[in-house]
Formats: sequence, structure tokens, C-alpha cells
Amino acid sequence: MNSLAVELRGVSKKFGNHQAVHPMDLSVPTGSIYGFIGPNGSGKTTTMRMILRIYKPDTGVVHVLGSDHGDCADDRVGYLPEERGLYRRMTVRRVLRYFARIKGVKRPDESILRWLKELGADDWQNKRIDQLSKGMAQKIQFISAVVANPKLLILDEPFTGLDPVNMEVLRDAVLRLRDEGTTVLFSTHDMAMAEQMCDRVCMIFKGNKVLDGSLEQISAQYGEPRLRIRLSRADSIPFLIPGVEEQMVRGRFMDLVLSKEANRREILQSLMAAGEVEHFEMVKPSLHDIFVAIAKPTTIEDSIGAG
Repeated sequence: MNSLAVELRGVSKKFGNHQAVHPMDLSVPTGSIYGFIGPNGSGKTTTMRMILRIYKPDTGVVHVLGSDHGDCADDRVGYLPEERGLYRRMTVRRVLRYFARIKGVKRPDESILRWLKELGADDWQNKRIDQLSKGMAQKIQFISAVVANPKLLILDEPFTGLDPVNMEVLRDAVLRLRDEGTTVLFSTHDMAMAEQMCDRVCMIFKGNKVLDGSLEQISAQYGEPRLRIRLSRADSIPFLIPGVEEQMVRGRFMDLVLSKEANRREILQSLMAAGEVEHFEMVKPSLHDIFVAIAKPTTIEDSIGAG
């Protein structure tokens, strides 16, 4: 078995004068969950559509499931687009049968019933799509992408608009698919979800790949650990602490960026002199912190352009 489900070599894409994706290499291991992160308009969806062969790259080669050619109608690949689309006047069972048969599944009922049950939707079979709530319809859209048991599943913002309970249901379904051998590639703006689920993460920014690797590799590569503290009274934290270069509020906590010369024992003593210390811990930058540090506009022009 090929160790890579997807491999891109020197792949780029341009639309008119806009370079949507600069030449990049990418490797998605078979049987992994691989996350695409990046701001809106960064090139994530364009890259996924080249993997799906909806777009042809201007340069480079795209290998999908061992092949460097083919078309977008690949029965081995499931796709959940960001723009949801179901036939609203069809019943749930009929629409799922339709999508399964498009993928070559002649007897899809067993798979349909399995997924409806796993997502808590087994009593929806005879409901029309236009009778479903947004969250319910999104579950059916997900089932339409997995009903044919794809080897590669591509999900574009699968968690957008879901409440916390349905988000967890869908997350568990994706993890089960990975455990059964399906390779999952998904884009998301939810950094916490990416940290929970992904074996590897790629960040695309302004059409360039700027991060690629496991969460441990990315965390080790990007930034030093920070000191996370909480005092019983937030207003008692000293404004100036020797060895602290920056203070960042994190909800009920505060993260302190330390200089190389910082002495944590002295910092703790300074905090104890100011008030009761309830929390004192060294933490690595989260994926959210790394995302914001890379993507945050640095000039007024960048802020306007990002709007």
C-alpha cells in the first residue's frame, strides 16, 4: 500500500493576475487526518479542488491514491463542499441512495442505515430535506460524502454552523473513519478542533505553505513556551515584571512571554508578593496562537485587504 494518499509536487494555480497558490509540495499519509488551516482567501479551497481534480494545476503534479491522472468523478473519493447542496424536496433516504449510486454503490441501504444510526438520525429517513434543521441537513450532507465508503474523504469546513453537541458527533464520526483506514483531509477555522483531531496540519497563507507537520513539530518550531498565570485578583498582577517581555490576557489567565534571561523563581516571587497565585504553568503556544501570529495584519493596508 502506498504510504501517501495524496502527494503534491510543485503545484501552483493562478486565476487571471491572481496567484491563488504558489508552487508547493504536500504529502498526506494514508490513514491519517490532515488539517488545512489558514485565513479566508489563503488558497485552501483551491488546493483541495486541485486534489479533487476539479481544477488542473498550472504547474506540478498531483498524485491521488497512487495515480497522477484522472477526473473529479473518482468513486474512491468523498467530498463535502463548503457550499452545501441537497435536493430539498427529496426524502433523506432517497437523496442518500442517489448520492451512493452516483459513486457506484448498487445496494447502499446497509451503509445508509449505519450512518443514520451513528449520527442519531435513523428516524429521519422519510423526512424531506426541506423539513430538516440546518444542523440535521448538515449531518445528511456529511453522510452523502461517506455513504460509498471512500478511501479519501475531503471536507471543506465541515463543522461550520454546528452546535457543540452535533460538532462532537461529527468529530467522533471522522475519528472512526480514520480508525477504519480512511484518509481524511479537512479545512477548518476551528483551531481547537484541529488540535483535537489532526495527525498533521498544514497552514496556507497568501497562497504559500507556511507550516506543515505534526502538532508537536509545529509547536517546537514556532515559539518558546510561555508562562501561564492566574492571581486571585487579576488587577494585582504587576505591570512590569523582570524577565517578562509581553503580557497577553487569555480569559481568566494571563500568558507571559519570557526573555532568555528570565528567572522563573524570581517571577514567582514577584507574583506572590503582589497577591495569591492560583495558577503557574509553562505552556507551549497553541495552534490558535501560531495562526494569529502568522495571519494577523501588520499594517493598515493589510487590515483593509483582509476585510
